[in-house]
Amino acid sequence: MASQPKETPGKKFDLINRGVKKSNPAGTGVFIGLRALDPVIQYGILAKGLGSGLLHKVGLETLPALPPNTGTFLDGLGLSPYRLILLAMATGTAVKQIFWLTATANEEFPPAAAVSVSLFNTFMNSLNTLAFTTVAVSASLSDRSQFPQTPLLVGSALYTVGIALETYSEIYRKSFKDDPKNEGKLCTTGPWGIVRHANYLGYVMWRAGFALASGGWALAAVVAATQSADFITRAIPVLDDYCTSKYPAQWEEYKTSTPYRLIPYVY
Repeated sequence: MASQPKETPGKKFDLINRGVKKSNPAGTGVFIGLRALDPVIQYGILAKGLGSGLLHKVGLETLPALPPNTGTFLDGLGLSPYRLILLAMATGTAVKQIFWLTATANEEFPPAAAVSVSLFNTFMNSLNTLAFTTVAVSASLSDRSQFPQTPLLVGSALYTVGIALETYSEIYRKSFKDDPKNEGKLCTTGPWGIVRHANYLGYVMWRAGFALASGGWALAAVVAATQSADFITRAIPVLDDYCTSKYPAQWEEYKTSTPYRLIPYVY
C-alpha cells in the first residue's frame, strides 16, 4: 500500500511525504485527472449556469449571460470576453499545478494528497466563478466602467505575476537541486533570496488575483487573508521543521540572510 501523508505528534499536517524522493503513479494519475476536470466544471458554471439553481434557492440573483463578441473561434464557447478570461484563469491553475507535479516536484505525492489538493482548488475556483455570476458580489458590477473593469485589470495582473512567480521559483529550485555541484545544499538564491517561501507568495498572489477578478475587492481580501493564514500557521512551520532537521546550520544562516518568510518587508 502506498504511504499516506502523516501527522507527526506536535507537528502540523503535511500533504507531501517530505524526504521521500520518488514518484507515486497513482497519486499523479488521480491529480491529473481531477485537475483536468476542474476547467470543465468552471465552464459549466460560466456557460451553462451550473449552481445557479442553488443560488436562486437562497435568494441570490444571478447575472444574465452576455453574448460572445471576440470575433474569433472562441465565440464557439458561448462566453463573453469577461467570462472567457475567468475560464482561462481556472484553466491556467490546472495547467500550472499539473506542471508542478510532473515537472518540478521531487517528493512523493500520494492519492490522498492528490484528492485533497484537487478538491480544495476546485472549491476555490468554483467559489470565484459562482461569485462572478452572483449580482450581489460580481466584480463586473463593482464599478460603472465598461469592460475591462478595474477589478478585472488589477486581478488579471496579480494573477499573472503570481502564477509566474510560483512557477519560476519552483523551476529555479528544481534546476538548483538537479545540479550535482549543489548536492546537500539549500537553495537560497534567485527568488528564494527574497523570501524563504517564494512559491507560497506566488500562490497567494494569484489566488487573490483570481478572486478579485471574479468577486471584487472584499472577496480578494478574504481569500488572501485565509490563504496566508494557512501558510503561516501550518505549511511554513512544517517546512521550517523539516529544513531545520535536514539543513541545520544552513537553515539558521538562511533565516538570518533572508529574514522574511512569505511577504517581503512584512513577514
